[in-house]
Amino acid sequence: MPELGQPLRIVWIGHSTVLIETDGARMLTDPLLRPRVAHVRRVIENPPAIGGELDAVLLSHVHHDHLDFPSLGLVRAHRILVPRGAGRLLERRGFKNVVELEEGEELSIGSVTVLATHAAHDARRWPYGTVVPALGYLIRGSAQLYFAGDTDLFEGMVELGLGLDVALLPIDGWGPRVGPGHLDPRLAAEALRLLTPRVAVPIHWGTYRRIGLHGDVAKLRERAELFRRFAEELAPEVDVQILMPGERLDLPLAASAGEAR
Repeated sequence: MPELGQPLRIVWIGHSTVLIETDGARMLTDPLLRPRVAHVRRVIENPPAIGGELDAVLLSHVHHDHLDFPSLGLVRAHRILVPRGAGRLLERRGFKNVVELEEGEELSIGSVTVLATHAAHDARRWPYGTVVPALGYLIRGSAQLYFAGDTDLFEGMVELGLGLDVALLPIDGWGPRVGPGHLDPRLAAEALRLLTPRVAVPIHWGTYRRIGLHGDVAKLRERAELFRRFAEELAPEVDVQILMPGERLDLPLAASAGEAR
């Protein structure tokens, strides 16, 4: 495990699933690890094994591609952080150590602090679930990292961006287009103007595809490259690092960019 002050390590597993290691803490966002979920299928190779115990899983909202119970059962975590109102969904299925957070609440995970942030996204557990607010998460330690979950643009991104090192931003989806409450490549680049991070990593693209739609990964990568081009225009000071699922980014704390491996 990294120790306090060591480089921030990010491994993009795919979709919104990111392994984050910083200051001795290991956290995983929105685990989605199966080859198929309902009407969407994984179009790239199987995800790398997570391995070992996690200090926390951070769940942004209750949509099926972000809260997937079989995937959650494949990882071991000391705590599972969820939006207020989602705890019963997990506890009824036997998950323990579930912590509900509201926007603005924070929790210490070892030597880092996790702050639940606003997300402009309508989150209902279909087909019959009630609306449970969506969250993003701001991880603060030797480095500051923002995981947006699913969201549209919102004014509070300016405050989140103060001193931000890394932004993990959704830029696409699993269908032919994204609807309201999501960022597309252009809107994600607009978000960079508000957040002003040192480094941006696009996520939520190129991993799953609705059955029947084209699943060529090279073609799907065009969306990430489009995001990079918009970012060069709208937020040229931000270093955009495009990872493929399974690739990692080590971000030295004193440097302005990391190295993907």
